[in-house]
Amino acid sequence: MINDFEALLPRVEKPSRYTGSEMNTNIKTFDQAEVTFAFCFPDTYEVAMSHLGMRILYGILNNLPYALCERVCMPWIDMLNEMKQHNVPLMSLESRTVLKDFDIVGFTLQYEMSYTNILEMLHMGRIPVKSAERGENDPIVVAGGPCAFNPEPLHLFIDAFMIGDGEQVIIELTDVINECKKNNLPRKECLRRLAKLRGVYVPSLYKDEYNEDGTLKSIEPIDDAAPKSVLKCIITDMDHAYVPTDPPVPFQQVVFDRIMLEIMRGCTRGCRFCQAGMLYRPVRERSVEKLVQLAKDSVKNTGYEEISLSSLSSSDYSCLAELSTRLVEELRDQRVSLSLPSLRVDKFVQDTLTQTQKVKKSSLTFAPEAGTQRLRDVINKNVTEDDLVKTLNSAFSNGWNAVKLYFMTGLPTETDEDLLGIAEVAKAAAGAYYSIPKDKRVKGLRITCSASVFVPKPFTPFQWCAQDRPETVREKQQLVRESFYPLRSARFNYHDSALSQLEACFAVGDRRLANVLYRAWELGCFLDGWHEHFRYDLWSQAFDDCGLTIDFYAHRTRNLDELLPWDHIDAGISKSFLKNEFIKATKAETTKDCREGCNGCGLQKIKGVCKQCE
Repeated sequence: MINDFEALLPRVEKPSRYTGSEMNTNIKTFDQAEVTFAFCFPDTYEVAMSHLGMRILYGILNNLPYALCERVCMPWIDMLNEMKQHNVPLMSLESRTVLKDFDIVGFTLQYEMSYTNILEMLHMGRIPVKSAERGENDPIVVAGGPCAFNPEPLHLFIDAFMIGDGEQVIIELTDVINECKKNNLPRKECLRRLAKLRGVYVPSLYKDEYNEDGTLKSIEPIDDAAPKSVLKCIITDMDHAYVPTDPPVPFQQVVFDRIMLEIMRGCTRGCRFCQAGMLYRPVRERSVEKLVQLAKDSVKNTGYEEISLSSLSSSDYSCLAELSTRLVEELRDQRVSLSLPSLRVDKFVQDTLTQTQKVKKSSLTFAPEAGTQRLRDVINKNVTEDDLVKTLNSAFSNGWNAVKLYFMTGLPTETDEDLLGIAEVAKAAAGAYYSIPKDKRVKGLRITCSASVFVPKPFTPFQWCAQDRPETVREKQQLVRESFYPLRSARFNYHDSALSQLEACFAVGDRRLANVLYRAWELGCFLDGWHEHFRYDLWSQAFDDCGLTIDFYAHRTRNLDELLPWDHIDAGISKSFLKNEFIKATKAETTKDCREGCNGCGLQKIKGVCKQCE
C-alpha cells in the first residue's frame, strides 16, 4: 500500500503535501502505543500546518508515553482523483497507516464549509461515514474546535464532541477510550463513559423534536450518562498549559509559515458579532518570562525567522511593550522579526510596533468593521474614526505606507449610509497619510479594504439575526464598490455571497442539516471552502432533496424565546446576557470592556475562572 501511494506522488502538483518526514515529526511505532490517535484536519496540508491548535494537541498526545498521534489532511483534488482511481485509501502522514486502523480519529472544526471534507475523509479512510453504521472494530470518531459549540449539523457522523479548551479534555478522552479498549468494553459503553466527562457531548445519547413551524421543540438526553447541559472546558493557567516549541516544520510554504506565540487567550471587548470573543472568555495571559523562553526555544528548534504574537486582540496584552522589547533584545542576533496581528484601532502602541518592525516592516491590519459610528456602536466595537486617523497618522509618520482595513456588510440595522461610510473611512485613512509632509513619509500609499458578509454565529448577541439574502448582499457590495471609484490609493475586496449563505445555514443549523450535508456529499460536494470547487447548484439540490430550505436557516430572524439548537451546550455565557446585548444593539448602546468591571456575562457562576468576576 505504501508503494502504491508513493507511486502517485510524481503525478500531483505539490507532493510535499503528502510525504511527511518533516523536521521535528514525532515518530513512534504502533507497537509502542497502547492507544492510537489520528488527528485530522479537514482541509489541505498548507492550511492544516498553519493551525496552532493542531500543533498543540499533536504535541500533547505524543508526549503521553502510552499514546501515538499522527496527522491526516484532506488531499487536494489531483491527489484525491489519483487515490480513487487506484483504490488507495486515506492514510496518515507519519506512518502511512489507513485511517480505519487507528483507535481514535479526531477532527478539528474551524470552518463550517469544511464539513463535507470530513465525510470524504472518513469514506476515503475506510470508516463508515455515519456513526450508527460503525462496528466494534471501527475507530471512535471525535471532534472539537469553535464549530463544535453547535455540534448538531454533524451529529450523524461524529461519535463525541469536545467543547472548549482541548488541552486537558483530549487527554481524559484518550484515557477513557484506552481503558475501554483494554477491558474490551462495547462501543456503546465507551460512549456512555465519554459522556460523563466535562466538556464531552455524545449526540447519540440525545433526542430532538420539532414544532409544526419547523422550529426546535426540544433536545433532551435519553440516557442517564448524558448531562442535560454540557459545560465547556476552560484552561485557567496559561503559563502551565502546553506550548509546542518543536512542531513539525513543513517542507513547503504554508499559509502562516512562522512561529505562532499565543500571548493570551480570550477577549474582554464584547464585539456582538464575534463568536471567538464570547467562546474563549475569560482573558488569560501568559507571563513575559514564559513567552520569552518559549520564543527562544521555538526559534532554536524550528529555524523560523518570524514570530507572530498571537491572540484575539494582541494590543490588549497588558505587558505588550515589555514583551516586544525583550523579544527583540533576545533574538536580535538571529534576525528574527516580530509581527503583531489583531490590532485594535484604539490601541496602537507606537513604541511596541517600532520594536516589532526593527527587522522587517510589514503592513498594518486594523478592523473598524463598520463605516459609521452608529453601526460601530451597534456592534459594540467601541472605536471611533478619530481613533483610526490618529493611529494611522502615527503609523505613517513612522515609516508605514500600507494598511489593511477589515469591514463587514450585512450587519444588523445596517443602512446605505453605513455602507458608503466604508469608503469614507478609506478616504480618512488616505487623509492621514497625505497630512504628513512628503519628505517625512514613505512613498506609495496602499489601502486595502476587505468586507466579509455577516454570518450569525451561536453564542453571540446576533445569533437571532437573519443574514442578508444573496441579491441584497450583491446590491450592497456594488454600492460600496462604486463609492471607491474616486479613491486612487484604496481598493475594495469582498466575499462570495453564496458561500457565506451556506456558512450561515450550518453555523446556526439543527440536526436536520446532517441529512443535507450527507446528500450534498453524495452529490459530489467537498473542498467547498475553495471557490473553484464550491457548487451552489448541488447544495441547492441537497436542500430540496431533504425537504428543507436555505431561507429557513440563513434568512430567518429568530424569536428571542425560541429554543436554539445549541442551547444544551454551556459556553459559560448566559442566554439572558446575550439577549440583553442584542436589545442594547438595537438601541446602538455600547457595553464597557469587562476589564473595567464585570458585565455579568455568566462566567461568574464558574468559580475561579474569571478574575474580573471575582
